[in-house]
Amino acid sequence: MRWVLNYLVAACLMLALLVPVEASAASRRKKKQVAAVPVVNTDSLIAARADSLALCLADSLAAVKADSLVATRMEARAAQEVIPGIEVLVSRDFAGLKGKRVGLVTNPTGVDRQLHSTIDILYHAPGVELVALYGPEHGVRGDAYAGAEVKDFKDPVTGLPVHSIYGATRKPTQEMLKGIDVMVYDIQDTGIRSYTFISSLGLVMEACAEAGIEVMVLDRPNPLGGLKVEGSYVEPGFHSFVSQYRIPYLYGLTVGELALLINEEGLNCGQNGKQTPAHCQLTVVPMEGWKREMLYPETGLPWVLPSPNIPHPTSPGCCASAGICGELYNFLNIGIGYTLPFEVFGATWVDADRLKERLDSYGLPGVEFRAIHYKPFAGSSAGKMVQGVQYFYTDYLAADITLTQFYVMQAVAELWPTKKAFEVASRVGLFDKVCGSDYIRTTFCKRYKVEDIASFWRKDVADFCRLSEKYKLYR
Repeated sequence: MRWVLNYLVAACLMLALLVPVEASAASRRKKKQVAAVPVVNTDSLIAARADSLALCLADSLAAVKADSLVATRMEARAAQEVIPGIEVLVSRDFAGLKGKRVGLVTNPTGVDRQLHSTIDILYHAPGVELVALYGPEHGVRGDAYAGAEVKDFKDPVTGLPVHSIYGATRKPTQEMLKGIDVMVYDIQDTGIRSYTFISSLGLVMEACAEAGIEVMVLDRPNPLGGLKVEGSYVEPGFHSFVSQYRIPYLYGLTVGELALLINEEGLNCGQNGKQTPAHCQLTVVPMEGWKREMLYPETGLPWVLPSPNIPHPTSPGCCASAGICGELYNFLNIGIGYTLPFEVFGATWVDADRLKERLDSYGLPGVEFRAIHYKPFAGSSAGKMVQGVQYFYTDYLAADITLTQFYVMQAVAELWPTKKAFEVASRVGLFDKVCGSDYIRTTFCKRYKVEDIASFWRKDVADFCRLSEKYKLYR
């Protein structure tokens, strides 16, 4: 701020010089003027200019203070900026990878703070031989839509082979792993059990355990923070690629912490949950600067969408709030096919104001609703006027975000009895898999009251929090 102080000193000198000059000029003019012309009061002029100078100084000092405050806040933010695992690995001179042949499971979210791809970083790392890439759902380059099969191909940038682990096979074959010494995993997680990247991680860990290959996870933030745990465990018979582990729906761990837990607690039992637990040689490269209370916008990291309908750092929270409901085909539009994926609940037959009023009457903690009207540009409601509600979390920690969608289903059943969720939906199988049980559906559809399922949905949270405590790398 030295330049600001120099400016103030210069301004003071200029004003001090101008006052006597003005007074002298007035004296000269006075000799030529008739007596009726009033004489300039130099004392008043000096006082006025002193006041002006004081105001100038006050404004300038305020600017200095404001600049200092901005600088302080910027310094504080820089001090809190999170350094992802890939950058920690670089700072450690690629310890654990030098002299080894490396495989990499990643997608466009695998970047450092300057958006340099982990693929490029490892490909050009001295002493590291990156030999193969592995593409989960949406592909290594993010060019496959949700559910679309990922194909094997050669990466056009590096010329490396890209093996699909979301197609004919979801678990890497031993042929795919030939020549690999270490398998690196670097993908931004969402913190949601049904999001398939963590399932791919488990299958990679299982295959590598069988082949005697070490797995290295480059850690990244949980965008939901490390304090939000919601949902019941997956029940026997309901394990699947969208509910692969016996963990809550929201598990409050980073991907590195989760990898440690499933590896050590015997939870990595294949897609169906019935296989002998796999235990691989696992290394987690932790982040620096991440704290459990941090939501993604507080990390200072750029957000690269992990899939097409997760465009913003707040999108994972919305996916957790509406994604289960979204598995009920032909029920409600949840913003997919519009600019607000997972952020709204609507239908052509809904009265927006009535739905908002009913939801407001529940007095739900930490969430507010507003009426909304919109026209989706894709999907079954494309080009049609849809009415409904958009929701906002005013107290994220106080809100039961995964239950928001069930309160919407309750309100719909009360207001439009012929449109009850499980009576109009054309598919419920995936709903049960995502919930990890059919108890939620079979119990809720009896009365469509959230109170009937809330205790079941919360029953495993305390147990999991105790179990996961020893695997937490951050406080």
